[in-house]
Amino acid sequence: MRRPGAGRRVARPLVAGLLAFQVLCGCGAVGLPGGGPDAEHRSVTALLDRWAKALRDRDERAFLSVVDPDAEGFRTEQRALFANLAAVPLASWDYRLVRTGGFVPSGGDGHRVAAEAELRYRLADYDTVPVTTTARFTVVRKDDQWYVAAEDTRHGPRQLWQQGPVTAVRGAHSLVLGVGQDQARLKALADLADSAVPAVSTAWGSGRTAPGTAPPKSGATAAAGAAARRGGDWPGRVVVEMPASVDRMAELLDSPVANYRGIAAVTTGEVGGSGNAPADRIIVNPEAYGTLGDFGRRVVLTHETAHVATRSLTSAATPLWLSEGFADWTAYRGTGRTAAQAAPELARAVAEGKPPKDLPADADFGFAGEQGRLARAYEEGWLACRMIAERWGEAKLVAFYRAVGGHQRRPGAVAAALHQVLGVSEDGFTQRWRAYVASRFG
Repeated sequence: MRRPGAGRRVARPLVAGLLAFQVLCGCGAVGLPGGGPDAEHRSVTALLDRWAKALRDRDERAFLSVVDPDAEGFRTEQRALFANLAAVPLASWDYRLVRTGGFVPSGGDGHRVAAEAELRYRLADYDTVPVTTTARFTVVRKDDQWYVAAEDTRHGPRQLWQQGPVTAVRGAHSLVLGVGQDQARLKALADLADSAVPAVSTAWGSGRTAPGTAPPKSGATAAAGAAARRGGDWPGRVVVEMPASVDRMAELLDSPVANYRGIAAVTTGEVGGSGNAPADRIIVNPEAYGTLGDFGRRVVLTHETAHVATRSLTSAATPLWLSEGFADWTAYRGTGRTAAQAAPELARAVAEGKPPKDLPADADFGFAGEQGRLARAYEEGWLACRMIAERWGEAKLVAFYRAVGGHQRRPGAVAAALHQVLGVSEDGFTQRWRAYVASRFG
């Protein structure tokens, strides 16, 4: 790949695995002797509420009192989990029971049933709304007392604290959480993140008052204007997670490990301009990141931080060449790197008489694709954004990004934003970009 830091942002599903739940439990709610489905639901809800409160209160005794006393292995796991979370600054931790259903076969005593819940948690000072993930438990009733007896962690992404004791390092603009990493390495990561945040704020803030940009009118352009106003003030802070290995990174992302072996970091989060999505997480691959020098690490952290800043203005209408190109433009901004230095794969292709004809498609950014093509896709997107910044100005580049993201659908979004913000057609822009690429490697 061009460089191990060109990590594509990924979206983490909020609630998934209904099919797996149905396979585990069977379909439909099933009541237990002595009460119907409603009574069962209320009892399990109360159980999970007590469990969550004990964790919020950091009350280990109360936390373990909810766990089946006969499930020795699970109690050991939960005792370790409680300890793993000790350094994590939680502002909230709650469960919302989604459903209970079919009896779970067991050779032990008591009536067992599967339960699916949403776990919602917030990190203090960093998450404005809860991060939501799915949790699946086996609960058991013994002598009219309910307990949590097991958790099914086979489906969906893992959480960092499920991988071991978490070490937390707070920076001026960052919170770094690590497992299996020493304090010094996490402190160095926090220092780089602290440098990335103001760099990104400067670049992203340059488009708040783009000169010569017509005010939005109605329809999609009005949506773009509203989105731009929302996106001007991002929180200016990031959460970075560094697991123990690339294999553990893949667990956090619920994706094959092969996708990340050459990637130094990725950003997770919901894209879209609703303003209700939780804060992103920058997930660092300790192995690929460790091969980089100081400059490469700075580029990686700034690139990923740019995704955090622009997330609320990144929508289904935003092509990857723009979102990734803008993140690279932000990362290289002010570094003095030439096109040949920052885009070696594209320089090689041009030298071989194979210049690009069109801006890269989303498919060109696939992790599993041919490595040279992936690197060129990032480089081509970067040069497109760099061209806009040089020929129209940085403020217009940011305004263009916001205008594209203000659309809800891809068709016509780029063309409309090019016309509105830059005063050029899509074909005209592509022709200028081809000439710009040729001039930089001529």
